[in-house]
Amino acid sequence: MSYLDFAKTPPMGWNSWDGYGASIREDEVRAQAEYQAKHLKDFGWNYFVIDIQWSEPTADSMAYHQFAPLRMDEYSRLIPAVERFPSAANGQGFKPIGDYLHSLGLKFGMHMMRGIPRQVVVQNTAILGTDVRAREIAMNNICEWNSDMYGVDVSLPAGQQYYNSLFDLYASWGVDFIKVDDIADAKLYHDAHKPEIQAIRQAIDQTGRSIVLSLSPGPAALKNGTFFQNNANMWRITDDFWDDWAALRNMFDRAAEWSPFIRPGNWPDCDMIPFGHVRLRYGENNVSHFTRAEQYSLMTLWTICQSPLMFGGRLTDLAPETLALLTNRDVLAMHHSLIEQREIINQDDWRVWQAHSQTDTYLAIFNLADQNRQVPQTIIDHLKATTATDLWRGQTQPLTTDLQVASHGAFLGRE
Repeated sequence: MSYLDFAKTPPMGWNSWDGYGASIREDEVRAQAEYQAKHLKDFGWNYFVIDIQWSEPTADSMAYHQFAPLRMDEYSRLIPAVERFPSAANGQGFKPIGDYLHSLGLKFGMHMMRGIPRQVVVQNTAILGTDVRAREIAMNNICEWNSDMYGVDVSLPAGQQYYNSLFDLYASWGVDFIKVDDIADAKLYHDAHKPEIQAIRQAIDQTGRSIVLSLSPGPAALKNGTFFQNNANMWRITDDFWDDWAALRNMFDRAAEWSPFIRPGNWPDCDMIPFGHVRLRYGENNVSHFTRAEQYSLMTLWTICQSPLMFGGRLTDLAPETLALLTNRDVLAMHHSLIEQREIINQDDWRVWQAHSQTDTYLAIFNLADQNRQVPQTIIDHLKATTATDLWRGQTQPLTTDLQVASHGAFLGRE
């Protein structure tokens, strides 16, 4: 089976980063997973991803503790901190959580940093299946924003074997999705990490398990689009995306640029959806700054450009209107079924996308201006249809200059 078969439609699920940062605990994992299984799984939201710092006992915030002690095994591999994940005791790792998520009908995803822990390099511990020690495969190409890791010299057989041993461990835990961090940002790394990406691809393939590969952070470089297609299922086209209109506005350019690289099994990734309660370690009352219109715009853009959909806010207290945005069957059917999409108009703070499935044509009209506006005649003249079914509201809408789109909002229709 090809890795392209692992994600024939854009992956959908929940990721712990936006809500819990570097410090989610097992009780929080279980609460979020139970909600997801009950309210979202049947709509396709089936991946559950534990994000960064799961091996750090002292993690307690949205931020990183630089050079914090990490938990690891005798073969230089990070393992979950039992202080935060009690079920990992006695060498069980994440298998109990993986089994629990699978029992709910969910798929288990987890985060990893590129490289090998600095601690094991200092201790010069063993590499499973080799006579080589950690220090011999380490490279001094380190992350600029996290102090945990050195790079791995994958030109050495032991470097590849180290990655193989990691993914053999993850496969034994039942991992279905891996988010590899510190590996895709063209600004910081240029092409330096391509060998490690290829090594990770090889390491996944040798496990025989269908593990979706996601690369972060962005922005990835367009010149590397074919390389990413040949090695990963999804890759970030932005750096960390948060609930800020300027960041969302910027995504219209990036989504349009990357649309030629969309195909089954390969999904340019617009990043997580920061709705609801986010940044919880900074306070229980931190709620997304996006307006209602901006939330419609985000969901419309992410779905018509077939980005993976990873919700980031706390699930257990989702507002009904937010849950409705995530569970609109007509919008999700479009998201799963498109075979072609592109931006067709970019003028005067209007963006218009057109997309096709095997049976339907879809239209998205975005108003990026700071006031409500009616769609101008120049756009109406460009459209072939005279009416469209509003997918968000489920009603027929004449496509005339009477059509008003809210400031920072969107209209999504099926022609």
